[in-house]
Amino acid sequence: MKEYKFDVAKITDEVVAWISNWIKANGNDETKVVVGISGGKDSSVVSALLVKALGKDRVIGVMMPNGIQKDISDSKQIAEFLGIKNYTININGAYEGLVSAFKESGISDFGSVFTTNTPARLRMTTLYGVGAATGNCRVVNTCNLSEDIVGYSTFYGDAAGDFAPINKLTTEEVIAIGDYLGLPSNLTHKAPSDGMCGKTDEDNLGFTYHEVNELARKNEAGPNAQKIQAKFKANKFKINIIDLPCYVPDLPLYFEF
Repeated sequence: MKEYKFDVAKITDEVVAWISNWIKANGNDETKVVVGISGGKDSSVVSALLVKALGKDRVIGVMMPNGIQKDISDSKQIAEFLGIKNYTININGAYEGLVSAFKESGISDFGSVFTTNTPARLRMTTLYGVGAATGNCRVVNTCNLSEDIVGYSTFYGDAAGDFAPINKLTTEEVIAIGDYLGLPSNLTHKAPSDGMCGKTDEDNLGFTYHEVNELARKNEAGPNAQKIQAKFKANKFKINIIDLPCYVPDLPLYFEF
């Protein structure tokens, strides 16, 4: 494979063009996009790319706290920064209603898989609901390559959507695009977290995304290379099933999807 070199200006222009072309091919000049805004780098950068590709009037941001979200001000910050229309839809009533229905059926033991993944799936349902209510919308996936390699997305939750602009870009590449676009650094450099368990992604994984990225782009193995490869192998089926249209950069990748 060729040497890894990331040209942020070139890649940014290519992603913007890809979004514009995909919407033209799968919609029309009035088609809008619906994107979940968490306040982190991925949704912030994707929202900015959407605005550049389509204009702010065709981008709808949706904030979806599950009860009280301590950092929801970050979500509001990027929506205001970009000037996009946005809604806040609290999913807590739906989540608690589902939990109550489970208990009534006789299921009362809920582990972390349920409490983490169920809200993520309710959020994807909410995005499609907003799209249906608005009409002529496409729902955007905001997952990145680094998360997909280690399986850090929810199957049919945030891993779903109609198209995925940054699906083949690493966490560090996404941050570089955010910086290039002049987005608030407190959002683009925010430690990635699911916002539900109280820990960062890297706390839960036991290794850094930087190590994942070095392995993915340069084939440089760090101390957790075997663990990363094992996670990729265990979660690859999710990516193969939910194979969304995405921008694919001309960059080396040492993982076979």
